[in-house]
Amino acid sequence: MKSRICRLHAKGDIRIEEIDVAPPGPGEVLLAMGAGGICGSDLHYFQDGGFGPIRVREPIILGHEVAGTVRALGEGVDGLAVGDRVAVNPSRPCNTCTYCHQGLQQHCLNMRFFGSALRFPHEQGGFRDLMVADVGQCVRLDNPDVSLAEAACAEPLAVCLHALNRAGSSAGNLAGKRALVTGAGPIGALCVAALRHAGAAQIVVTDLEDFPLDIVRRMGATETFNMRTDVARFDTFTADKGHFDVAFECSAAPSAIRSAIMATRPQGTVVVVGVAGDVPVPLNLVVGKEIAFIGTHRFTTEYAQAVRMIDGRNIDVRPIISASYNVGDAPAAFEAARDRRTAIKVQLSFG
Repeated sequence: MKSRICRLHAKGDIRIEEIDVAPPGPGEVLLAMGAGGICGSDLHYFQDGGFGPIRVREPIILGHEVAGTVRALGEGVDGLAVGDRVAVNPSRPCNTCTYCHQGLQQHCLNMRFFGSALRFPHEQGGFRDLMVADVGQCVRLDNPDVSLAEAACAEPLAVCLHALNRAGSSAGNLAGKRALVTGAGPIGALCVAALRHAGAAQIVVTDLEDFPLDIVRRMGATETFNMRTDVARFDTFTADKGHFDVAFECSAAPSAIRSAIMATRPQGTVVVVGVAGDVPVPLNLVVGKEIAFIGTHRFTTEYAQAVRMIDGRNIDVRPIISASYNVGDAPAAFEAARDRRTAIKVQLSFG
């Protein structure tokens, strides 16, 4: 069998090529991919050839936010049938290292993650027509009204659910809490939806563009601020040592990190979701206000939880899906995904 793939050869060099696909082996399924979301890491690979110390050193099939339909079953596969629609968890922990044994699979020492250049040879991703995956990576959809495009949003939603769980370990139950989200990209928007589902009383969002702020209001934000034009109005939240019980910093911008810390009340929690290199952090404020400054990384059991939430429309991800391009038009899709004035989540479609 032949499959088209979206493969990055070098910075800015995306090519649509064909590869042979083997039948599924024991414990595996063959999937006809339906939708794949372009993530910030995919964009960094495309625009910059990598991010931080991680560089693309060989051609890599991008994509880790994917969903598809079962085409064939390998030997010994139970629980799935040909024709089932599934979201595909991109994480493949070893389940044997120290961290896996501690239930911290997101920190697996031997993690294999779709479309990642961290390891060499690189882990190939899901932007392709046909793909073989382990049955354990597949979470079935039961609601025929939920599209594969929606299901492909399970991975970023799982990131946000894990971030909320990290906040809960410090801030407790988020119901009734006052929350700030800095950065209204896909992760920020899904954090808003997750906070709304968790019962947060106030969800304030900041960004530098009006378009994503319009989207997060549809996702459940109670108030939004364009920090190019509304800085003075936002400053009311920094008075008297801060206003918010918990903040989710989703931009990785130094100015946003500072504003999140300044607007968080004493003994509040700041969860750092955005990823960047070395950035300045006002530690005097973190220490002086006794703020819990918490990192969050990927997810574990939250992936299946995210699929169930999307499948039941407990969280409606449709407002963040800005556009879908056929995989043959991948270069145009990546260009569209770069423009935050017009796009939140751009996806590829296959078949």
